[in-house]
Amino acid sequence: MAASIVPEYPPDLTPEQEQYLLTSLNDWSIANGLAVRPSPAFVPSEQDPAGVLAVTAPVTLFPSPFPKACFEEARAIQTAYNELYAAIARDEEWLGEVIQELIEVDDFIAKLWDVHLAVKKEGYVQDLSLGLFRSDYMIHVDPSTPDAAPELRQVEFNTIASSFGGLSSQVSLLHKHLLATTAYPPHPSLTPSALPHNPSISGLSHGLATAHHAYGPSVSTPPLPTCILIIVQTPERNVFDQRHLEYALTTHHHIPVFRLPFAHVLTQTHTPPTNPLRPLTYTPPHSPSTPYEVSTLYLRAAYTPAEHVSFPTAWRARYHLERSRAIKCPSILTHLAGSKKVQQVLATPIASSSSSSSSPTLSPQSRQQDHQQQQQQQQQDHLTRFIHHPPTVARLRATFAAIYPLDTSAPGLTAKAIATSPAQCTAYVLKPQREGGGNNIYRGAIPGFLNGLRDAGNDDDSEEGTGDGGPQDGAGPDAERKWRGYVLMEMIEPPARRNVLVREGVVKTGDVIGELGVYGTVLWRAAGWGGAGAGGLGTAARSGGDGDGGGAVVLLNREAGYLLRTKGRESEEGGVAAGFGAVDSVLLVE
Repeated sequence: MAASIVPEYPPDLTPEQEQYLLTSLNDWSIANGLAVRPSPAFVPSEQDPAGVLAVTAPVTLFPSPFPKACFEEARAIQTAYNELYAAIARDEEWLGEVIQELIEVDDFIAKLWDVHLAVKKEGYVQDLSLGLFRSDYMIHVDPSTPDAAPELRQVEFNTIASSFGGLSSQVSLLHKHLLATTAYPPHPSLTPSALPHNPSISGLSHGLATAHHAYGPSVSTPPLPTCILIIVQTPERNVFDQRHLEYALTTHHHIPVFRLPFAHVLTQTHTPPTNPLRPLTYTPPHSPSTPYEVSTLYLRAAYTPAEHVSFPTAWRARYHLERSRAIKCPSILTHLAGSKKVQQVLATPIASSSSSSSSPTLSPQSRQQDHQQQQQQQQQDHLTRFIHHPPTVARLRATFAAIYPLDTSAPGLTAKAIATSPAQCTAYVLKPQREGGGNNIYRGAIPGFLNGLRDAGNDDDSEEGTGDGGPQDGAGPDAERKWRGYVLMEMIEPPARRNVLVREGVVKTGDVIGELGVYGTVLWRAAGWGGAGAGGLGTAARSGGDGDGGGAVVLLNREAGYLLRTKGRESEEGGVAAGFGAVDSVLLVE
């Protein structure tokens, strides 16, 4: 474990100080919407059958120290990340090639791609796309280098349902309030100037409002008022996080906003069969005489396989939304661009004939030197297909973590050897192509998990039948084909720090680690779309080329605030909604 960023932090509390802080925290949080619905483990459903209760969201008692230089760099490069992933979503050919091997082993990814192809065949009718993105980082301090400087390392890039933009603004205000009211004991690091402003509510709502206005007037006959429609899960414990964005849109932008459970899409929305522009009409059940045309679809649901099997028409609902004229946040292609496989491919340079692929068996210092040598030998890699400014490429690449495929390439074969070795896997995490917490496999659990996938692959092969019973030793390449749906990432080594986590009335003090997420908003208009009848856009995305979007126009590209999530060091996962962490705010330190 690396040394602490700020020694003797947070300050010790007397019982009276702790009680005063907790009372102030809980009262301020409920008064200002820093809240969630209680979990059934905390409040059984029979005690709250109507689901009306709320509790303080999981939060930290103190803001957490974070290196100022890393924080500023993460925010500064967010617009470059927005540009990168918007370009990836526009480049259908490149994206299709990257996820092809996922399609062969991951039914969920395959069905998402099928939806895209079905709409493409019919002809897309909307060339605008909106991304509300979040790039997640941890601070890495090389344990092998004395006095190593902290560095940013990207954990993942989120392109769908990037949550906690509402609550993250509020927890920043909470910590400012506790400091301003002298609830905190004195500490030299706890100063107002060290608590940065967090504009995530205003930034994300501005992105949605920009898309709404870019949609233009109604194309329905007769014209209808337009609205933003949020597709949600039900029940949704994190409803207040979403409500903050909704209220900002109605209060500050004067835009009607409605919430619709994913399971009700087909019963409460429709596209007129006689209108070739396919406007999406939503009729609120509480006001059936006032239908609306949906300008923007904001998906806070429909990102997990479980949601798509929870009701029989789920995939038809996803297709229904995608084919409509509403601006999607995100579109299917943008959703797919956020897969871990894309992150891995971007971080892995294209192998050239004059250089060998970087091997994860090398020491971190040797691997970095080998990586730099390959960079000099190669004229192009995947990243430079989309970003053409060399200094920006260098800044993005500096945030990449070591991440490898589990395929038959040279890095993939080496990664397989590490992942199946009980001695070597302890420095790695195995990641599937999934959003939300609780999906990763850590350290010593990796070999057994992969062996289970291999055994399942053998069973599948035997069921298909080859006349001779199929492979018998479990070592054939087909038996490991499901491994291609995962990537292997080297664990990031964060510096030591302590904080107090407050979750459902339980107060826990101890060693913690944090994950910084930076939000971004980007709205773009794709180019190179063919015709498909009156107003139709034919082929859905630019196919081929060098990743420049074929003349695509970016209408909005902004950084939009931040999220800090903190968890106990003993916890591998960090998802707040999944029950692993707490919402935090940044205390800037030099």
